[in-house]
Amino acid sequence: MADDRINAATDAAGLAALISRASEQTGDKPRGPAPVEKWNPPFCGDLDMEIRADGTWFYMGTPIGRAPLVRLFSTVLRKDEDGKTYLVTPVEKVGIRVVDAPFVAVEMSVGERDGAPLLTFRTNVGDVVEAGLEHPLRFTTDGENKELKPYILVRGRLEALVSRAVMYDLVELGEAIDIDGRAMFSVRSGGEVFPIMPADELEALAR
Repeated sequence: MADDRINAATDAAGLAALISRASEQTGDKPRGPAPVEKWNPPFCGDLDMEIRADGTWFYMGTPIGRAPLVRLFSTVLRKDEDGKTYLVTPVEKVGIRVVDAPFVAVEMSVGERDGAPLLTFRTNVGDVVEAGLEHPLRFTTDGENKELKPYILVRGRLEALVSRAVMYDLVELGEAIDIDGRAMFSVRSGGEVFPIMPADELEALAR
């Protein structure tokens, strides 16, 4: 309901107040994500904030150009069971719009651990995660052209869309692996196997 919306959601003062409240929990310097999963504040309505598919944050239709501000907001993000994404502080929860994923994986490092492949990703807001059991990769195909879209779980239910440039490097690491009796084009990381698509489908797309 309109009356339930955050009172200052339509002006800069409201945004500044939200920043201030979040800063009280995260500090002015990056300290990693806040413990948002432990907080259960009341829902205070929707904020006119949107994260576009390329990872750009918008407030009231205007890009948020300050990287530290975006990083601050990213530390208090939470995606709930209802599938919606919120900015959460100990005293309030406000909804925002996310076009695709809240983060973008912009860099990948290929290494090893105990002789096994290990893929490490960096997001546009500074998160660094190793693909594995706790941070699985998943792959979807989108649109009529079946565009491949990889995602990696960052924390909670929040994922990062792997950027197109990084995706090409990721796919180059793929290999055909037998999974449940079917050859799957997959990548390995952190002791886990992440299937991309059936090998025969990949061959069909490559023709």
